[in-house]
Amino acid sequence: MAATPPRTPFLGLPSWPERQAVARALRTETVGGLVLLAAAVVALVWANTPLSSAYTAIRDFHFGIPALGLDLSVGHWTSDGLLTVFFLVAGIELKRELVVGSLRTPATAALPVIAALCGMAVPAAFYAVTVAAGGGSMDGWAVPMATDIAFALAVLAVISTHLPTALRAFLLTLAVVDDLGAILIIALFFTSDLNYWALAGALAGLVVFYVLQRQRARGWWWYVPLGVAIWALLYNGGIHATVAGVAMGLILRTVRDLDETESPAERTGHLLHPLSAGVCVPLFALFAAGVSVSGDALGKVFTTPEPLGVIAGLVAGKILGIFAGTYLAARFTRARLNPDLAWADVFALATLAGIGFTVALLIGELAFPGTAVGEHVKAAVLIASLTAALLATLLLRRRNAVYRRLYEEENLDEDADGIPDIYQRTEAGGA
Repeated sequence: MAATPPRTPFLGLPSWPERQAVARALRTETVGGLVLLAAAVVALVWANTPLSSAYTAIRDFHFGIPALGLDLSVGHWTSDGLLTVFFLVAGIELKRELVVGSLRTPATAALPVIAALCGMAVPAAFYAVTVAAGGGSMDGWAVPMATDIAFALAVLAVISTHLPTALRAFLLTLAVVDDLGAILIIALFFTSDLNYWALAGALAGLVVFYVLQRQRARGWWWYVPLGVAIWALLYNGGIHATVAGVAMGLILRTVRDLDETESPAERTGHLLHPLSAGVCVPLFALFAAGVSVSGDALGKVFTTPEPLGVIAGLVAGKILGIFAGTYLAARFTRARLNPDLAWADVFALATLAGIGFTVALLIGELAFPGTAVGEHVKAAVLIASLTAALLATLLLRRRNAVYRRLYEEENLDEDADGIPDIYQRTEAGGA
């Protein structure tokens, strides 16, 4: 009888190159998440003081180029314009995961993809059931589907937990797949009247972008004007302009040539990631999170079906979807959990994924534009994200002694060569 092949470890130690890439991405996201938290607090305080009229006036102030169909409010410039940079970075990260990361093979991609898909489908189902029971609108079904990686990492930074690299990498992969799902939902379900000539122009621009990449054209003067043109054409074409960011991120070349120290995707990501995390997303939060927190407004959040559905989806739906999806996928594949961890750690991570701030606010604006329900849904996103953060804090802190031990083992470098000893022991053991 043939021997059964060993089962693939799940949440085991990632390779050294993968760990370095994850660390670079998470470092920027963590700092950006702290700035995001600050921006959200400022927005809430500003919108609930006597200066709230100034907040509204600035958010609704219009400027742009009307002749090009780009006369937008400050709020719309941040959501349609600045978030395009965020989605460009997300597209680059997704491309890296698909080419050289954890999504490059079906075996390694199965678990995070199944977990992410369940983490999107189950919250949407929770929303649908809640709204159907209360006789509300189904328009917000996609609001509780996204995870905000920056906000989640900011929570980890605040509570000072030493989460192992594998758990952080898994959370990052979940968020990357979530972002792709969100942009597909925005592109397919939140479109206005389509202008096919503008869309054809945007498609032609993306083809030119692709050709320039394949011809190894270098220099920002090629790509920046072309990218702005693609963004403007998509906006006028009736598709949410942030789709342009993901499309260009996926086109950027990820594999280095022999004469390159960085690929175009790596260079662009290193340049734009701090801008996205430290400026673009916090500015969006500043003009999206300013909602009333009066007693009457909070009462509407807990008595209106749409915001209740959002809370149920983000808090309960995310936990159930990601945990159940991960557990079942592990049971039906050849994956076995890292013996240093427990399923309680996956449950805590699923709880942390209930923080849906940035993309959830964006989809809420698209689903309920300029309505009272939209404001209640925004408040629900804030309340649900805060609830998920508090629950995750309780669950993660109780395991922090285990995380601290694993963290110290992962980072021990007694020979001071810049590479943790655990990788050299692993290589020696496998030689």
